Amino acid sequence: MQNSADWALIESNIRDRVAKQGFMAHVGALVEDLAPGSCTVSVTRRPELLQQLGFLHGGCIAFLVDNSTTIAAATMLRPGQAVLTAEFKLNFLAPARGDRVFARARVVKPGRTMTVAVADVFSVEDGEEKLVATALATISVVTMPAGAAGDD
Repeated sequence: MQNSADWALIESNIRDRVAKQGFMAHVGALVEDLAPGSCTVSVTRRPELLQQLGFLHGGCIAFLVDNSTTIAAATMLRPGQAVLTAEFKLNFLAPARGDRVFARARVVKPGRTMTVAVADVFSVEDGEEKLVATALATISVVTMPAGAAGDD
């Protein structure tokens, strides 16, 4: 179990690494909540993120799943480790029509080489959260060589 000082350093390192992801900035995504074993990532509706019928594009929903599950998994790492998505299964349940869409991810089972996480994606429509997608992800845990990019 992490103490609060350890968690503050872990959270700071994760937020610093996420801030270096150009695609996060490109889509305007934000890490809203971050806690051991969980993460929430959101985007605000804008024309560049919509598909031809005016719904948030499925690729943007997949991105929210990908980043929220890997970030949730990263909260469980030891020093010198990093995470990469191995795979995820995504079920679209309803169109995302809201002004804000977010993925809420949590680690189901942390592992030495693989971590399993789940994510639910919600669209906020008229102040109500509507479930629009759900996913199961397998995240690879890798050891970073000393001095590698991202090895803080």
